Amino acid sequence: MRTELVCEPAAPARPNEDFASVGTSACGQGGSLVVLDGVTPPRGGTGCLHSVPWYTARLGGALTELTVSLPDVPLADALSRALARTAESHAHTCDLSHPRTPQATVVLARWDAERVEYLVLADSVLLLQSPDGAVTAVLDDRLDRLPPELRVSDEVIDAVARNKEGGFFTAAADPAVSARAVTGTLPRAAVRSLAALTDGATRWTERFHEGDWTDLFTYVRKEGPRGLVDRVRELERADARERRHLGRGKTHDDATVVLVDL
Repeated sequence: MRTELVCEPAAPARPNEDFASVGTSACGQGGSLVVLDGVTPPRGGTGCLHSVPWYTARLGGALTELTVSLPDVPLADALSRALARTAESHAHTCDLSHPRTPQATVVLARWDAERVEYLVLADSVLLLQSPDGAVTAVLDDRLDRLPPELRVSDEVIDAVARNKEGGFFTAAADPAVSARAVTGTLPRAAVRSLAALTDGATRWTERFHEGDWTDLFTYVRKEGPRGLVDRVRELERADARERRHLGRGKTHDDATVVLVDL
């Protein structure tokens, strides 16, 4: 097994709200990856004393431990336990019912000699490459499927779509959200490599249209996670000058890429 990981903030002077880890089980027979993309809160607060990086570090640390130490517990249950543990650590000081309480997107994958399990919640992406080179993108596209009238502002999204039926879901304070995740299991022999990416890295495909998901995976295999993030930064800088693709998003975003060759 070989792994490469890059986790870069949008700018050197600002905290990185992403989290990434790769864990291995005893004797190297299996392992897991955890990738979180913390949700940047709008102005007006979150009802919480803690920062988004604090939250992603707590949740990510719990997930790293649980996915390795409890190999027979399904990933959705591991996420539920990690959310409960994280909520308990600050429920006495913070309003966890606030719609913008610290939260994150989630990608989990776990493998052993027999199988590869995966979980995706919100708009980070997991790419799975089979031995014949075919690439499958595991996506939770509920945010993208919101009608335009619900995407006019953060306030509208918070009021009618965030962590609500008919909307989309993120990992915040409610352990029950784990049941909303996209999950699955494949035979280990069906997966040669996998890559987990936050949306700061998937901009290569989703915003700048440099290629489809197969092209993105090929690029990561050739240039490495560092090469993909560097290319995204080049595209962002050119985009900021040309003003062609900016839309309402941030010019730069935290970008994380984890590549695992099984």
